[in-house]
Amino acid sequence: MEYTDDAERRALLLHSAYDTQTVRDMERPLLDRGVPLMRMAAQAVAHVAAGLLDDEDLALEDASIVLLAGAGDNGGDGLFGAAMLAQEGASVTAIAVGRSLHESGFAEFVRSGGKILVLDPAADIPGCASGFSAGEAGERLQTAISVASRAHLVIDAMTGIGVHGALRGIPAALAEALGRDGAIPDEPALPGRESSGDFPLIVAVDTPSGVGVDDGALPGPYIPATVTVTFGAMKPCAVLPPATFGCGRIDLVDFGFDIDEVEPAVEVVDGAFASDAIRLPHVDDGKYSRGVVGLVTGSQRYPGAAVLTARAAARTNTGMVRYLGPERAQNMVLSAMPEVVIGKGHVQSWVIGSGVPSAGAAGADADAQRETIAALLKHYALNGDAATDDIVYDMPPVVVDAGALDLLPARVPGQVVITPHAGEMASLLNRLEDEASSDAARNNSISRDIPSDEDVLPHEQPDEPLDEPSSLSIRTGSTTPDGAHAAHGVGSHAGRPQHASASGASRLTAQDVQSDPLACARRAHELTGATVLLKGAVTIVVDEDHTYVSGSAPAWLATAGSGDVLAGMVGALLAQQGEAITTAETAAAGAYLHGQAAAIASESEQQGWQEPDLIGRTHRQRFMTLGHPIVASDVIQAIPEAIADIIA
Repeated sequence: MEYTDDAERRALLLHSAYDTQTVRDMERPLLDRGVPLMRMAAQAVAHVAAGLLDDEDLALEDASIVLLAGAGDNGGDGLFGAAMLAQEGASVTAIAVGRSLHESGFAEFVRSGGKILVLDPAADIPGCASGFSAGEAGERLQTAISVASRAHLVIDAMTGIGVHGALRGIPAALAEALGRDGAIPDEPALPGRESSGDFPLIVAVDTPSGVGVDDGALPGPYIPATVTVTFGAMKPCAVLPPATFGCGRIDLVDFGFDIDEVEPAVEVVDGAFASDAIRLPHVDDGKYSRGVVGLVTGSQRYPGAAVLTARAAARTNTGMVRYLGPERAQNMVLSAMPEVVIGKGHVQSWVIGSGVPSAGAAGADADAQRETIAALLKHYALNGDAATDDIVYDMPPVVVDAGALDLLPARVPGQVVITPHAGEMASLLNRLEDEASSDAARNNSISRDIPSDEDVLPHEQPDEPLDEPSSLSIRTGSTTPDGAHAAHGVGSHAGRPQHASASGASRLTAQDVQSDPLACARRAHELTGATVLLKGAVTIVVDEDHTYVSGSAPAWLATAGSGDVLAGMVGALLAQQGEAITTAETAAAGAYLHGQAAAIASESEQQGWQEPDLIGRTHRQRFMTLGHPIVASDVIQAIPEAIADIIA
């Protein structure tokens, strides 16, 4: 297996994910030239499986291996790989989860001495039983679960990229018994996504069965992997939360796809990406030319957020920080950082809302910070009038965090960055959807009062047939040919989170957002126009055209005040930017830098997302240092070192 020495291509391959159709399109020229992609994939699966067993000091001839084989090419990859392991002495049982198996892969597996267990009574697999009773089918399923549970290693080749939505039928039953039902794996965050070593070890073929391949959702039962061996290029589920947490370690087989001119579905931020957001000082710089950040953060109740945002912004390569807030917070800020300037003045960016109470919180109505924020955000409201909207687009970028989120206008320009965590995103979407429903109901009421054409014009035959679907019809769900639900996660239809109006019983929760964060981030952008930074172990950044993720942070970063630090850092980076880098790119770079500072502070090698290993290349040395607890102030102290590492 040969690989290019082109470092730029390799970096692109390791930090880009491509949707299912794009991957198929990139495969086609290779298949047309007769490149044996299935054999290459199978060899990689067998290699990884043997390596995992060797790491556990288990010889192949002593190993019990189970293959969960679907009917398509993914099952073929698994069958050829399992055959190679059987030829090396492993005891391998293939469990056929569908009605057929890949013909040549099945033949190779049988020749290698592998055993077959068929679960579907309607299966038509040569030499295997079929037409058995429902009772026997149930017994076979229980046998399959028992055999797989007691195996040393399970190769998951049920679905690959061929199924969208939740698993159904036999695959769903197996995934529920052997894996998890839509929940993120509940285990310690270890460096390198190292396995706990418990049997059975799971090798996923291309993608874990049951995850949302293109959207990263967990729509139902799925099988978390110890290692995912992915082919050609990463799919979005390898980088998007929460599915990425079910992928385990990711090993990538480079098929040599031509990726130079192909737009990825998701880009993963790395140091080179983030370095573009760091403005190096110029020889003729003054404090104003290096960027001035204005803060409306902290409050009488939460003054500490003012200190954290001010210190973070000041440490993130800016020339000046201005602060507006209550006297108690002012005094604390000046005590911590006498360099901060108190009061109004010219700024290149704003950070608002961190440490400010949300509507409904105790004392929110009387909080002067909310009044200041509301007045500022009025200048960012788009109303569809070209003259006034031009002024809005000329406003400096603003980071809208925490208590400012419920003051966000209905429509804003893209230089507005909202930074919710999952709970805040749920509240924001519930409010936005309620407002959208109210507006729609109001418009419908008005339209009923306007005479229709039928009331004022002679009756004529319509130009189009009456039974044609309306362009305004809404798809509320469908079923794919393979029987998987097209609607998934919290989505009532593809890409849109489920929501009931104020009169309904269902409301989005933080857990709903965590189950399908990409759909929620995209919906928030769709409703507001803002650039969305959805915080998490892997942070998602969405604008009109791009999706970025950053998983540089260790789990130790989940600590009070870390979001305030992030807001200050992103605001500082935005204050430095010209037009060479977009708002979303800057926000994504801020998330990456935030994570890097936390990694330095905690001395941890663990990250929310781990760069894949390229199969066939020498693996990078990883020190696997777990690290230690930190507080938000520790992260601030490490920001200069993180910047130095990135620009180096």
